[in-house]
Amino acid sequence: MKTKVLLVISTILLAINGFSQTRGVRIAYIDMEYILENVEEYREANDQLDTKVQKWKLEIEQEKSAVDQMKKDLMAEKVLLTAELIEEREEEISLLEKEMFDYQQDRFGPGGDLFLSKQRLIQPIQDQVFTEVQKIGQSKNYDMIFDKSADVVMLYAEKRLDISDLVLKAISRTRKVSAAREKMNKRDEEPVEREMSDALKERKEQALDAQETREKLASDKREEQLKLREERKKAYEARRKKLLEEREAKKKAAQEAEEKENN
Repeated sequence: MKTKVLLVISTILLAINGFSQTRGVRIAYIDMEYILENVEEYREANDQLDTKVQKWKLEIEQEKSAVDQMKKDLMAEKVLLTAELIEEREEEISLLEKEMFDYQQDRFGPGGDLFLSKQRLIQPIQDQVFTEVQKIGQSKNYDMIFDKSADVVMLYAEKRLDISDLVLKAISRTRKVSAAREKMNKRDEEPVEREMSDALKERKEQALDAQETREKLASDKREEQLKLREERKKAYEARRKKLLEEREAKKKAAQEAEEKENN
């Protein structure tokens, strides 16, 4: 399959090369990964996201360690427990494993927090890159501009065809112009901003309330799960303690009865 793909791409590139020799087609490429790494806002936001990811990974690792320890404890104590207690303990472990899997999917699964955060982070910059590439393509009369980091396989790329730095400069220049224009507009429209409509304020407040509600629900759900887990653990420990005490009492009674017989 890979061989077929390479052959198709090679054929396309050879055709483009032949076409460029006869008609002077201008080709360039960009490296989106390189551009993202050199956009300050992306780096800062990506660092913040990495911090969150490390926190999520630590939480999952802690959950996994707790579950693994529970499995070890159960294996070591099985001889002391009744079938009913063993079954309850196994159900609790299964429940915790499911909670851990669901949490992992919420954070790292398809459509999870990591995926959505990356989308929100990259999309605005990708839009800027696309806009600047369009401008550069038109002003420099390029016929084709590829993305080196995309699915297109670059079998060979001449460095002089790389316009990534040109795109970065264009983004920086556009941002400076936009910032200056925004500053002027803000100064001109300051009286209008003070008279922001009640409807707009209300929409902003509703959006904020909705976000806070979602975060609170997620937090409450997590706290409830932890509380239930603690309650199940305490109940299990109480039953285990009672069982051990009963066994110890029976053992002691049997020893006393045996001593009486011997006497």
